[in-house]
Amino acid sequence: MPLDHYRTLGRSGLRVSPLCMGAMGWGSTERGSDEDESFRIMDRFVEMGGNFLDTSNAYVEGESERVVGRYLAGRPGRRDRLVIATKFSSNLFHGDPNGGGGGRKALRNQIEGSLTRLGVDYIDLYWQHHFDRHTPIEETMDALNDFVRQGKILYIGISDTPAWTISQAATTADFRGWAPVTAMQLEYSLLARTVEGELLPLAESRGIGITPFSPLAGGVLTGKYTRENPNPAGSARGGTSAGFLAQPNAFDIIDTLRRIADERGTSVAAVALGWVLSKPVVTSPLIGPRTMAQFEDNLPGVDVVLTEKEVAELDDLSAPTLNFPAAFLQAIAIDRQQAGTTINGIPSKLYIPK
Repeated sequence: MPLDHYRTLGRSGLRVSPLCMGAMGWGSTERGSDEDESFRIMDRFVEMGGNFLDTSNAYVEGESERVVGRYLAGRPGRRDRLVIATKFSSNLFHGDPNGGGGGRKALRNQIEGSLTRLGVDYIDLYWQHHFDRHTPIEETMDALNDFVRQGKILYIGISDTPAWTISQAATTADFRGWAPVTAMQLEYSLLARTVEGELLPLAESRGIGITPFSPLAGGVLTGKYTRENPNPAGSARGGTSAGFLAQPNAFDIIDTLRRIADERGTSVAAVALGWVLSKPVVTSPLIGPRTMAQFEDNLPGVDVVLTEKEVAELDDLSAPTLNFPAAFLQAIAIDRQQAGTTINGIPSKLYIPK
């Protein structure tokens, strides 16, 4: 499955590559790569068939969007061949309560700022970056629908937001005949699976596409972290990495990824990405390589098709503890309802109350 084997994003006609290039670090040598290296990686990504690019007004205080704009300006004709995604919600204006969030006034200013920094007249996919506890979701969706009607954005996405709010947004849009919620962006990897409790089932039930960020757990699942060397040189996000590595099963997962990678003659990162891509609800994981070498290490992930046994082994090793009622529904409700039968491939035991 090379990068030019495209997938439709959610219940839409938008075709995106199976990996999305994250531009969070573009223009930042501290957290990403300088402009020249970013452009080289992106050119290689496009050459291989990649067409999906993701940024935000918040990344490097707007500089990421400016760098993306300069990339597009230097390559006439490429803008319309790419799917450009950016985000709103973050406040770039200290002291201004209407500078961020999902209110109508904030949205008007934020989209104009992003269009200017990107140097484009429309955005393909516009994400709400974070949940806004102060603004009714109906107001945000109404404003976004106006942008769709005006041709400033084509599709709507929601990131970092509770499932109940996304469900409300999607239902309201359906009821009002507004542009729908097409995609969700959330953290998902072998070391971050709690989204399987509410968010992934929501996406599956409503036909919402998933673009996971940090599918390599902040670099922990790239192969450079080992039991023997848990603090490799060049680790740029120590706090995040330490949190993942503190999980009791972290090195068991890393060891298993290494074994599968060695058996297949590929990289640890490719196997970790292959696991994320094995989930039917996932459309296009985000990668954020800082160097060409990292990109080339990630790229084979689109070709890794894990066996059912390999997926099951990794699933078992990384099984998350989910919030109520997930465990109850799995352990008790199925047996009570199905009474020892198998329905849609899900077996049950005969439930006998004590």
